[in-house]
Amino acid sequence: MDKEPTLESVKSDDGVHCAFFYGTLMVPGVFYSVCYNTSDPPKAFQDLHTFTPAILHGYCRRRVEFADYPGIVEDNDHKVFGTFTTGLTKANLERLDFFEGPSYERRTVTVKLLDKVGDVHGHGQVEGEERKAEVYVYLNAAELEDREWDLEEFRREKLQNWTRQGYVFEDCDPGTTAKVAGEAW
Repeated sequence: MDKEPTLESVKSDDGVHCAFFYGTLMVPGVFYSVCYNTSDPPKAFQDLHTFTPAILHGYCRRRVEFADYPGIVEDNDHKVFGTFTTGLTKANLERLDFFEGPSYERRTVTVKLLDKVGDVHGHGQVEGEERKAEVYVYLNAAELEDREWDLEEFRREKLQNWTRQGYVFEDCDPGTTAKVAGEAW
């Protein structure tokens, strides 16, 4: 992860991948820190991506024990609010796989974009167009707390740490990445 992306290398990639983020990566500064090693990359890099509120049905988000971030697991009775992000390149996905690590599996899911964002409980939201997206699913549900992860709590108490250059990779093991659904290991 030492190689820094350049605008030329990003533009040379396909940039057609989309992802659904439901935790720390919902904050653009954290996303940019992971993908570009700075929370405020040049505007040309920022312009490659869009961030749209979205809902993922059939999953439940919980805090990971002893961590600042959440995980999701399949649960037909729940839905998860998050961000649908476009313009990801293969290089972005590789950095995201490394960042998420072996506790997660990247899967392709269908999300619904939100035409109107409701309150914190989802009341008043209006769901719109369906889109395919990559999402990181937590592999060990026993490590999840029995409470929802709170984006506003994260912003208040932890965000400043997560947008420091290099911080997001401090505890990452260079030999392990997220599993990708459908790939042989």
